[in-house]
Amino acid sequence: MRQGGLVGPFPSARGRLADGVISRPANDWEQRYRRTVITSDTVATGLVVATIGNFFGARDAADWHEKWGILAFCTQLLVLGALAVSRSWAPAVLGQGAEEFRRLGRSLFTATVVLALGGIALTSRNIKLWIFVAIPAIALVTMTTRYVLRLWLHKQRKQGACLRPVLAAGSPDTVRDLITRTRKFPHLGWRVEAVCTTDGRGPDGDQLVDGVPVVGELADVAGHVRRDGYRVVAVTPDPHWSPDRLQRLAWNLEGSDAEMVVAPVLMEVAGPRLHVDAVLGIPLLRVSMPAFTGGRRAIKEVVDRLGAAVLLVLFAPLMVLVALLVMADSRGGAVYRQRRVGKDGREFTILKFRTMVVGAHGARAALADRNEGAGLLFKLRRDPRVTRVGAVLRRYSLDELPQLFNVLTGSMSLVGPRPPLPEESAAYGPDIRRRLLVKPGLTGLWQISGRSDLPWDEAVRLDLRYVEDWSLALDAVILWKTLRAVFYGQGAY
Repeated sequence: MRQGGLVGPFPSARGRLADGVISRPANDWEQRYRRTVITSDTVATGLVVATIGNFFGARDAADWHEKWGILAFCTQLLVLGALAVSRSWAPAVLGQGAEEFRRLGRSLFTATVVLALGGIALTSRNIKLWIFVAIPAIALVTMTTRYVLRLWLHKQRKQGACLRPVLAAGSPDTVRDLITRTRKFPHLGWRVEAVCTTDGRGPDGDQLVDGVPVVGELADVAGHVRRDGYRVVAVTPDPHWSPDRLQRLAWNLEGSDAEMVVAPVLMEVAGPRLHVDAVLGIPLLRVSMPAFTGGRRAIKEVVDRLGAAVLLVLFAPLMVLVALLVMADSRGGAVYRQRRVGKDGREFTILKFRTMVVGAHGARAALADRNEGAGLLFKLRRDPRVTRVGAVLRRYSLDELPQLFNVLTGSMSLVGPRPPLPEESAAYGPDIRRRLLVKPGLTGLWQISGRSDLPWDEAVRLDLRYVEDWSLALDAVILWKTLRAVFYGQGAY
């Protein structure tokens, strides 16, 4: 039965037919959510163009192409058409990742170009109003409404609703890793409900993998999908999966609602670095080199320094207030200076508001047996060296504000790996030292993923992922999510 509401609860509902075959409403909530997004974009675009037309349009223009009604209609038609052509409403991109907003931005840019060319061809004098006012306003409103819808969807997923049922097929160890990740990040929308392994058994010979039932062997995947209506088939590494068998599985899934997802061997390489090319009739996965130099890096440098300058101006009153509170709370200066390791292993002096008593670094050895930090990090949840004001500053990351001066002078970036201490860097192995190929950041994937609560291996993995897969779009997503991470104060101590 169809659930009520926008994207109401979607439990693991299965209805048994008379012959014992199991069926489920595979994509009911997905279609409702897609229709909601389309309606939201259409209404938002219509409201913006109506407002622009009514208050700023040239109603008394002499020629037909100058009239605000025609321009408003053409603008809305171009925007919605561009959204449809670029597949901005595809269920696969709605509700997660940066691809949804990337397609939305690409669509609006396309509409802007077409509108500008049309204005030139028709010699319209009022086209600038629609290009420089209407389109940016549409972008602001549609991105905001989509973000609000996404927050609502993620809340539903944390409650166990609006999840895609997944059949995982691979070795027990790789399947277990997938199950762990989907449970840790429910906002991604996956719930592994069944497993297929080489011999149809779990790691200990039983019928469970981390609490998920093993329903059959790898050769039976397509049959289970057609019978049980799984929305995603997640193929994880296993010696069974030869190219011929993967191709045959893809053929057998044709006509079903299932999406086949294959985990590559290069698990930490993703995004813009992966390309599929056909060479001599053979599909090859091409992995481009990480971008450590070039045009995008130059843009990042400009954005970093301009962003730091703007933020310093905006936060200047707050920084003065914090400095006064730090000095009033305990003896010592307001700013703490410490040597850290930056790009290519070069040391620099990092600036932070002082959150500990004077001489705290010298008292660290006495607290070594109480260390709660992961790996090479030294952390205490209730560190006796932290002052009262310092505890508040750490919770909301206000002690990091002076690092904007480090970004302004070029020793740090707004987004990047965590800047290590010299003694930490000296203990790095060859793999971990790849963190030093880029500038350390004021924030990063570690900041939005749990901060000090992260296991050491996970923190390193996130930093290395950023080094390998960096992009301007990823930076924008991290900066946006940092606001929420700072507000809730999770993992800050």
